[in-house]
Amino acid sequence: MSKRAKAALASGLGLVALTATYLTAPWEGTENRAYWDRLGKVWTVCTGETKGVRKGDYYTDEQCRDMLYRTLEKDYRQPLQKCVAGYDQLPLSLQAAMLDAAYNVGTGAICRSTAARRAKAKQYAGACKALTRFNKAGGKTIRGLVLRRENGDRNRIGEYELCMTGLK
Repeated sequence: MSKRAKAALASGLGLVALTATYLTAPWEGTENRAYWDRLGKVWTVCTGETKGVRKGDYYTDEQCRDMLYRTLEKDYRQPLQKCVAGYDQLPLSLQAAMLDAAYNVGTGAICRSTAARRAKAKQYAGACKALTRFNKAGGKTIRGLVLRRENGDRNRIGEYELCMTGLK
């Protein structure tokens, strides 16, 4: 059992705060000043926010955190509640791993995934493992995505690491 994942789960944070603090923000990074995302061809700020962002926008760390919390709740958690029957009754660690994965790859992909089917069937360890499959971009396995989906790196918890720790 991962000590750092165990500490994250013991933090007492709710689902959105736990996910934002220990998974999403560390993996996505935060930029307070709007920047041009060449890949997405859109102005981006904070922890990947693109809605209504314009050149020159600037947000404090607190504003970025609040924006991430709102986005995780409204755009990702609420849709997951609708597409994964019993989502709110899943182990917190599995909810967090699914929420972070949805933020990174989209709710549609997670809602249609083997992970969602296994979670609905209460096959929690299998659901955690199935999330690790989301490790490709452009058809190629990406090391950073492997780390994010599995056991993280020296400084960041991986989704699988957190997910499985919460099951033990």
